Amino acid sequence: MGEAASAELKKAAFVAVVGRPSVGKSTLVNLLCGEKVAIVSAVPQTTRNAIRGIVNREEGQLVFVDTPGRHASEKKLNKKLMSVSDRSMEEGDLILYVLDASRPPAAEEDAIACRLLPLTEKVIVAVNKIDARGADYEKVGAFLSEKLPGVKTERCFKVSALKDEGTGPLLTCLFDLAPRGDAFYPADYYTDQDVQFRIAEIIREKAISRLREELPHSLYVDVADTELREDGKKLWVRAFIVTERESQKGMVVGKGGEMIKSIRQAAQKDLNRIFEWKIELDLRVKTAHDWRHNDGLLKRLIDR
Repeated sequence: MGEAASAELKKAAFVAVVGRPSVGKSTLVNLLCGEKVAIVSAVPQTTRNAIRGIVNREEGQLVFVDTPGRHASEKKLNKKLMSVSDRSMEEGDLILYVLDASRPPAAEEDAIACRLLPLTEKVIVAVNKIDARGADYEKVGAFLSEKLPGVKTERCFKVSALKDEGTGPLLTCLFDLAPRGDAFYPADYYTDQDVQFRIAEIIREKAISRLREELPHSLYVDVADTELREDGKKLWVRAFIVTERESQKGMVVGKGGEMIKSIRQAAQKDLNRIFEWKIELDLRVKTAHDWRHNDGLLKRLIDR
């Protein structure tokens, strides 16, 4: 390709979004993309997959890859989640490292900084929750200066994903640093997730938010069947909330079926906003004993 042809190419980059649990990565990705591409919960490690959200602007295209929150654990599920994050960092053109201004850096933050050190040249920092009570940007800045001295201050941004503050300069910096190339997706895409995956994630979000004290990490959602009805105007969906043990099914169903009804109604409301069809959700509960120790199932759930 000649110089003239190369100069005509817009910017195009994959941006891996990393950070410890509950720093607001998914909220930030949703805000940047202008649509709900990642589910959000107060429960740590809600994100289990590399969720891609796409930003199209005149300058080009950025594909944000929201990764599971990084924390120290020897559990099989956590190790699998960390492999998703590691792969995204290695393969990404840029890395957006998100920190929480309201929480002092701790051992988990040290581990993330250590992992990022060899990749410093492609790291951009977003210090989120700058509007929160107790936010201390200076403390976070001191941590970054010590642990990631190669990341220049002009690549560090104060943001509030909740209030949409500071994201404009952050996006500008990411586009400036992105390499030139062809767009990866059509200009009208804001995510590449398939329909069944998005449905399962929305149901899981609603279940987690209502069962956060009981079993947030002990369940997953299996979309068993979908069918277009009424001349393509309605999408009928049968899905199962899957627990690890029989004793947990009662928590999901709730007294008189009230819990699963609440989950179904909330999920259906969100899905009707996302999709062009009217969603009819048939939601049930079943058990897959100790599913978090099933290598084949973990691979299917996390690598999809």
